[in-house]
Amino acid sequence: MVKIHYTLKDVDGNQLDSSVGAAPLEYMHGIGSLIPGLESQLTGKKPGDTFHTEIEPALGYGEYDESLVAEVPRSRFDTSLDISVGQQFQADTATGPMIVKVTKVTDKTITVDGNHELAGKKLFFDVEVVDVRDPTEAELEPFVTDCGSCGGGCSSCGGGCDVIFRNFRRNHRNRLPKMSIR
Repeated sequence: MVKIHYTLKDVDGNQLDSSVGAAPLEYMHGIGSLIPGLESQLTGKKPGDTFHTEIEPALGYGEYDESLVAEVPRSRFDTSLDISVGQQFQADTATGPMIVKVTKVTDKTITVDGNHELAGKKLFFDVEVVDVRDPTEAELEPFVTDCGSCGGGCSSCGGGCDVIFRNFRRNHRNRLPKMSIR
């Protein structure tokens, strides 16, 4: 588990987000909890390390994808709803649910955009590594797919899940943090 303080800025130096002055962001390293470019920059760091990094769109929230913008007939929306630019909602798509943002509203259509608001943008991070520690078994549990296969939760198998956790730790030791982030 890793705790970091970060400040995120755009190409013009405008602050977009920051954990400074609040609780640090805590995440499990090596499982894709962060954007790939930032997580890779954290590998090898230890508590007290500070750094600046610039993340290209492909390693951030992805390139902007025009195919995720759709003009939808207004008739497909609940007529009792007042829909305006900037609203976000979950849409059912062919690939599953997706959060979309309304970008244009006319009498006949509503344009929605499924891109992340930071897609296509270069990101600038200032980061301080606050803490690095091994995850607890409880923190690992959601990532161990075999747990529960014995007919119940991890506490119901008479100790067999302990073997799964040991195997998980052994198989992922190069990705889980010890004294520095691996």
